[in-house]
Amino acid sequence: QVQLVESGGGSVQAGGSLRLSCAASGTTLSDSAIGWYRQAPGKQREAVARISNSDSTNYADSAKGRFTISRDNAKNTVYLQMNSLKPEDTAVYYCWGLVRGRSYWGQGTQVTVSS
Repeated sequence: QVQLVESGGGSVQAGGSLRLSCAASGTTLSDSAIGWYRQAPGKQREAVARISNSDSTNYADSAKGRFTISRDNAKNTVYLQMNSLKPEDTAVYYCWGLVRGRSYWGQGTQVTVSS
C-alpha cells in the first residue's frame, strides 16, 4: 500500500524558511512524479511544484525563485525548500504522487506565515 507522509510544517515569520518532507512507503519515489500542492482556507487546492521521474521540475509562478523541490532517492523522500516566505503562503501543504498510474495524497501539513 502506497502512503505519503508529509512533515516539516510550522509557523514562521515573513521572510523565514521551512523545509517540507514527503516520505513514501510502499513505492519507490524515484520512479514516480511527485508534486506539492497547497490549499488555503476558502480557496481551491493549487499546484506549487512538481518533479518528474526524470527529475525535471516545474513551479507555480508564486513559487519560482523562492521554492525548490528535490528528491533524495536514498531516503525515498521528496523535499520542498521554501525561502522568503510570505503571509500568502499560509496553507495546508499536500504531497501528491503518481504511482503506476494512480494518484496518492498525503494527509497535509500546515504552514503558517505571520507578517
